[in-house]
Amino acid sequence: MDLDFQLILVISVFITGGVWLFDLLWLKRRRKPAVTSGKEIDAKKDAQEPVIVEYSRSFFPVLFVVLVLRSFLYEPFQIPSGSMLPTLQIGDFILVNKFHYGLRLPVAGTKVVSLNNPERGDVMVFKFPENGKTNFIKRVVGLPGDKIRYENKVIYINDKVVNQELLAQLPPVNPRYQLLEETLDSVLHKIYKDLTPSRRNGEWNVPEGHYFVMGDNRDNSNDSRYWGYVPDELVVGKAVAIWMHWDSFFSLPSFAHVGAID
Repeated sequence: MDLDFQLILVISVFITGGVWLFDLLWLKRRRKPAVTSGKEIDAKKDAQEPVIVEYSRSFFPVLFVVLVLRSFLYEPFQIPSGSMLPTLQIGDFILVNKFHYGLRLPVAGTKVVSLNNPERGDVMVFKFPENGKTNFIKRVVGLPGDKIRYENKVIYINDKVVNQELLAQLPPVNPRYQLLEETLDSVLHKIYKDLTPSRRNGEWNVPEGHYFVMGDNRDNSNDSRYWGYVPDELVVGKAVAIWMHWDSFFSLPSFAHVGAID
């Protein structure tokens, strides 16, 4: 089961904020007369702040700030698979710009302020269309209205071939895959392709309000070639930077390839 941290955060903010507000408006007023009642022991007991109120008052500001940062500014993610190799490695921690494509309400995802639209070549985080809960990360290849054709591991956008330049065959002895540099509009990025026959050819017409996405590890990516398009309402944000790499709990974090995401 996928843990919806944002939903848990929203619920926590509402509970702690509600308890704190209820205390300010109601419970705190009832405690004040007890202080001047003349019964010192009972007065101290009655005036004491309940534990749940104390914790709510302490945690609410912290939770609220975290919610605002994660929902409207930047949210951290960890890369769980190799579908975006060589751009993103398994264990990379990335920052996703949540306001680049517009401001959306937490959990509901409803856009309340429109800013930029996804552009070809962007590395985009979105909710998986088949369940709406799991976060996916892929590269935007097709925009609304585009005709996309994928044939023999080459992309054609509106009948124009996307340029790919071979950089290396790896490993050098008995190579199993190719490292290439691909150009999507003005975005240069590296991709992997296996030295095996193409397993998925096809042609797609991207509908309005949707995007066609692919992984940079072309033969090892579950993307729009298999399940279709990403509707705009499922867009989460633009991946902008790698800030840490951590393979596992028992390994040391690495900062060797931090920086902007191509």
